[in-house]
Amino acid sequence: MQRPITKRSIVVGERKTSISLESEFFDAFKDVAHRERKHLGTLAQEIDANRASGTNLSSAIRLYVLADLQRRAGA
Repeated sequence: MQRPITKRSIVVGERKTSISLESEFFDAFKDVAHRERKHLGTLAQEIDANRASGTNLSSAIRLYVLADLQRRAGA
């Protein structure tokens, strides 16, 4: 079953942009930001600055969330 993807607006640095994430990924993204004691925009800016060229921000956020889950699971 496919999860619906929702487009959300966030501020990354000084610019407003949109990301398209499934609710589960967005909730996990918020959890990571909370654990790291960062605003969503701040964490998104860091992810944006470190993402591979050709990767869109939404995909980079998904990969960041996945890596966080793997780290915490000890994988």
